[in-house]
Amino acid sequence: MYQALGNADDYQEPDGVEVFTYFQAQDKAREIVEQVKCSSGIIIKPITVEDAAAAYLKWYEVNRKAYKETKNTIDAHILPTFGKILVTQITTNQIKHWHQKLAITPPRRRTQASLKQKFGDVPKTDQGKRSRKSTANRILTVLKAILNKVFNDDFVKDDTPWRKVKPFPNTDEPITRFLTTVESIRLINASPADLRELIKAALFTGARFGELARLQVKHVNIDSGMIYITPEAKSGKGRHIPLHSDAIDYFQSLIAGKVGQDHVLVKNDGKLWGKNHQVRPLLEACKVAKIEPSISFHELRHTYASMLAQRGVDLLIISKLLGHADIRITSRHYAHLCDKTLKDAVDKLSSFGHIKDEKIVAITLTA
Repeated sequence: MYQALGNADDYQEPDGVEVFTYFQAQDKAREIVEQVKCSSGIIIKPITVEDAAAAYLKWYEVNRKAYKETKNTIDAHILPTFGKILVTQITTNQIKHWHQKLAITPPRRRTQASLKQKFGDVPKTDQGKRSRKSTANRILTVLKAILNKVFNDDFVKDDTPWRKVKPFPNTDEPITRFLTTVESIRLINASPADLRELIKAALFTGARFGELARLQVKHVNIDSGMIYITPEAKSGKGRHIPLHSDAIDYFQSLIAGKVGQDHVLVKNDGKLWGKNHQVRPLLEACKVAKIEPSISFHELRHTYASMLAQRGVDLLIISKLLGHADIRITSRHYAHLCDKTLKDAVDKLSSFGHIKDEKIVAITLTA
C-alpha cells in the first residue's frame, strides 16, 4: 500500500507539514506507522475520513436522531474534500480553508437526484453572510464529531489539527419569528379545513408537525385536560402537554366519533399527514392571509412559546412544555420576551401628547 506524505523540497522550502526534506519524510513515515497502531500494538489499516465517517454514521443511527440529514451533510460537504485523506494527515490549515470556503459558497437548493446540483445566490447582505457562516459552523461541528470519535476510540493519538479550528463568532443569534394573535386568526381563517385543524392544534399545544401528525385519540385525555406526545424513535422521552380550557373543547370536537388507534388529525381525503405535506398548503394560506414573509409550520411552535413568554411564564416551564432537552435552547429564543423589567421601564415613558384613535380596529380575513 502506498501513501503520499506530501511534496519534496525540490522546488519549495520545506515546512514539515506539506513540503518535506528527505529526513523529515522519514520521520513523518515513522509517525504514521506509530499512529496506526491500536492499543494492542497490532498494525491496522490507516483510517481515512471516509472510514471515520462510516463508523460515525453507524454509531449515529443507533444513538441519535436526524440520521438522514447528518448523512446528507457528510456526503455533500465533508467527503468531497476530506474523504480520501488519512485522519492522521489532516492539517489545521486544510480545515480552516475548507471552513472559510463554506461560508462564502452559495446555499444548495433542493435538486432532483438525476439533475446537476442547483445553488442559490451568493450571500451579499449581512444577514445572508451571517446565515452562511452559521451553516459553515454546523458543518464544521459534524466534521469535528467524526474526527473526535476516532480520537476517543484510540485510532489516532492527536486531535490538535481540528481542535485548533474555531467556529465563526456571533453567527448563531436566533431570529425568532412568531405571529401576533391577529395574524394567527387571519391564518386560521385563510386555511382549508384540514390545515386549519393542524394550525389550531399547533397554536394550542406548541407541538411539532410530526408530533401532531402521529397523535392518536388514545393520547388525548379530556378528563385530565392533557395530551401525550409520544417520543420519536431514539429521541428519548415523551411528554404531557396540559391544555387550555378552549383547547380541551377543541380537541374534544376533533376526537368525537373516533376511537383509540384513530389519528386525531387527518387530511381532507382521510389520509394521514406525511412528511412535508403541510408545506405547500401553508404557503398558500400565508398568501391569502397576507402573512409576509410566509412562515413555516415550526413558527407556530415559536408563536405558542412566545405568547407564554410575553405573559410572564417562566422559561423552565416553557422548556418543559416544548420538550426541550436543555433550558439553554429555550433561553436563546425566548429570554428577551420574558424580561418584564425592560417592559416596565418603557411603560414609564411620556405619551408625548399622543391620543389613541378609537376608530382604528384590526381586520381579520374570513374563509
